Amino acid sequence: MVARKAFSRILVTSAAIAVMLIAVAMPAQSKTFKWAFQSDAGSMDPYTMNNTMTLGFTANIYEGLVRHAKDESIEPSLATSWELTQPDVWRFNLRKGVTWHDGSPFTADDVIFSWQRAMGEGSDMKSFVAGIKDIKKIDDNTIDIITKGPWPLLLGDIFRWYIMPKKWCEENNSASVTGFKSGTEETYATRHTNGTGPFMLQSREPQVKTVMVPNPNWWDKRTDNITEAIFTPIKADATRIASLLSGELDMIYPVPIQDVQRVRKTPGFKVMEGMEVRTVFLGFDMWRDELLYGDVKDKNPLKDVRVRKAMYQAIDIDAINKKIMRGASYPTALMIGSNINGFDEALNKRFPYDPAESKRLLAEAGYPNGFSIVLDTPNDRYVNDEAISQAVAAMLSKVGIKCTLNSQTRAKHFSKIASMDTSFYMLGWAPMSFDVHNTYFNNVQTNGQKIENPQPGQGNWNCGNYSNPEVDKLLNEMTAEIDPVKRQALISKMMQIHKDDVGHIPLHQQALSWGVSDRVDLTQSADNTLSLRWVMVK
Repeated sequence: MVARKAFSRILVTSAAIAVMLIAVAMPAQSKTFKWAFQSDAGSMDPYTMNNTMTLGFTANIYEGLVRHAKDESIEPSLATSWELTQPDVWRFNLRKGVTWHDGSPFTADDVIFSWQRAMGEGSDMKSFVAGIKDIKKIDDNTIDIITKGPWPLLLGDIFRWYIMPKKWCEENNSASVTGFKSGTEETYATRHTNGTGPFMLQSREPQVKTVMVPNPNWWDKRTDNITEAIFTPIKADATRIASLLSGELDMIYPVPIQDVQRVRKTPGFKVMEGMEVRTVFLGFDMWRDELLYGDVKDKNPLKDVRVRKAMYQAIDIDAINKKIMRGASYPTALMIGSNINGFDEALNKRFPYDPAESKRLLAEAGYPNGFSIVLDTPNDRYVNDEAISQAVAAMLSKVGIKCTLNSQTRAKHFSKIASMDTSFYMLGWAPMSFDVHNTYFNNVQTNGQKIENPQPGQGNWNCGNYSNPEVDKLLNEMTAEIDPVKRQALISKMMQIHKDDVGHIPLHQQALSWGVSDRVDLTQSADNTLSLRWVMVK
């Protein structure tokens, strides 16, 4: 009897030990996070395209000297601290002990290399580092950034400038950038990565699937519990929604406007909404002497402000907001929204919708019967982009302007308009610095291709080359102005001139709309990017 009890105790103890051993051997519970966007990241090389999706996606892999906190404020990242030692010299203390995903150390040499790479041929990152004159190495963990005069915007400007490894890029023939504008072949960095960030690239199938896993040697404390992150680009709205509601995906964006209520009413899911920093607008070819895509010969009607204003006043933005956007947009008269530093509410009043006035202006400009033109539009980038363009075309036709759409996928659209192969185009812009300068420097300042000695990246997305010397002058002045009151005065004056010129036709700020499963908690950013480091899977 005693022997039997002792044997039983041995069995129980052995079983307990076996369970403990199994528990130790078993990995932590898998926390896979699956999400989808309407298109893919343009490249795994963050210098290839100044595009929100590409930069937001690669921010999970690469890091900059600074980053955004959850409240969008600037906080340390690869730099632990900084100070102005002179009006044009910023000393940055770099984070010690940081390694790249391949295990090699991060040093000051990587920062200097990354600046040179960002300034090089093919890079679309020039505007982020335009204010930097030079970077000097003090030691492996200290650098001085010398700016072109006082540059109070530096920290905001370099937020999306990610540091890349010098040795890895050089060893893999990726020291130079393959720009999408150049149409040249890919480099190794197009499909492979080596960052310092919280996630590492495991596999990449462009337009199909991208898989990331946690970086076990990340320098920061993790606030996520993801063991695997799987991204799938899904262009079709219906497919994206079905994949979310079936449980196949944990998060999608954007939620099509017509499906917002459906997601809200489905148990286990929610819709996260807000105002995006992006402004969607229309631009004109204002530098050619002859209209490139239209029936007017030996002349470019878009050079006449009366024609541009006629087109502006032919567009019923309230109808677009109500019928196409279902109230989920914020009509605007400016190229920036109220959540951007430099916004001036007093200027945010649109020219009135007035078809009769449009016809009068066209007749006064010498086009009583209107003319024909082609509108270049994406069909997979902004919320209802093609539908908006169709509505604009129909409204213009009512005042005599026969507008034909050239609707293409985002990659083809951006490549076309970036090479200034356009007469009339749609574009959207989300200022990564959350400051007015980013939008107007990239889209309104004279295109650097058309002038001597431009600033790096100047007017890089001013695809129709709107050009006003006074606007350029004010932009340059407000960039270096430290006094906030004086700076705002310069900004407002600059925006008023551009508005009076009808340099572009602002349409609206679109609304953020994310569909999220109740099994995950995440943070929605106003620039419509997803940071995996804030995702918790239940």
